[in-house]
Amino acid sequence: MPVVEPGSFLTLHYRLSGPDGAVFIDTFAAQPATLSLGAGELAPALEQRLLGLAEGEHATFELPAGEAFGPRQPEMLQWVSRKLLDELGDPSEHYAAGDVVQFPTPDGAGQYAGVVREVRDDGAVLFDFNHPLAGQPVRFEVHIVGVL
Repeated sequence: MPVVEPGSFLTLHYRLSGPDGAVFIDTFAAQPATLSLGAGELAPALEQRLLGLAEGEHATFELPAGEAFGPRQPEMLQWVSRKLLDELGDPSEHYAAGDVVQFPTPDGAGQYAGVVREVRDDGAVLFDFNHPLAGQPVRFEVHIVGVL
């Protein structure tokens, strides 16, 4: 039976949940994910847990705080002026705590997300660009469907 090795191409179901049990990603009720191990599609700590698992295997891992997505970084909390937000998006957009906003990467080839933490009276918005699970323990459940 094939076993996951560095560089393996995988088809798998997986579920990521935080310390309170809130599920962030769950493919078990939908199409399984496909990925190439080592291509950066999963966090390195998650990929490490997959090594050695056999096709058909189901496993659950408890990762300690900060291991899966690193520690929370205070410098990833940043104020963005209303002027810049208007230039990057819709000037009529209203922001509220908890909103997730997509920003273009500097090269324009991709996007990254920030979560609104606070909105000032002058329209400036405090965004948290940390991964939502940064600095938290994570539960990683996986079922290896296929290994190539």
